[in-house]
Amino acid sequence: MGEKNLSRLPAGNKQRIEALAASAGAKLHECYQCGKCAAGCPMAETMDLKPRQVLRHLQLGLLDEALHSKAPWICATCYTCTARCPHDVPIAELMEAVRQQAEAAGIRPIRRSYLFTKFFLLPLYLFGKNHELTLTAFYNVFSGRFFQHFSYLPGMLKGGKLKIFPPMVKKREAVRRLMDNCAKEALKI
Repeated sequence: MGEKNLSRLPAGNKQRIEALAASAGAKLHECYQCGKCAAGCPMAETMDLKPRQVLRHLQLGLLDEALHSKAPWICATCYTCTARCPHDVPIAELMEAVRQQAEAAGIRPIRRSYLFTKFFLLPLYLFGKNHELTLTAFYNVFSGRFFQHFSYLPGMLKGGKLKIFPPMVKKREAVRRLMDNCAKEALKI
């Protein structure tokens, strides 16, 4: 992980970190670095910082390092870390809050992960419900992987596993308002 000079931490980070932790419902001081979150994380081996290390960076005021980490973007939000935490620190929510703040700051360390997250939410915004074909089409076009998983399409359509037309929720506007409110709240952090 490399050495960090902890003698001169940016003072402005304290308020931003406190707001970030509050948005996730987390009390950073409750984590004593037992490592149970990282031990149970199915994605930990692919992360540059383990979940406990992201949390430790926040405890130490190293917000920029946490925001530039790939870990929040790799996090599958499976809640294994949160379930295993002996102090009930909501680590999954904290990883999401870090990801949202990084995105608000224009930090996207993993382009394809960012694109997937962005296009996962697009069908929800448009139709009120997810639609795999729309998600896959947009992701493949914008990631430059035009024909990725294309060979699965005929079998999935034939087997009824994939619908050509998206499902429409009756109150799509309510879903959009909810998503817009979430986006506004994320910008306040």
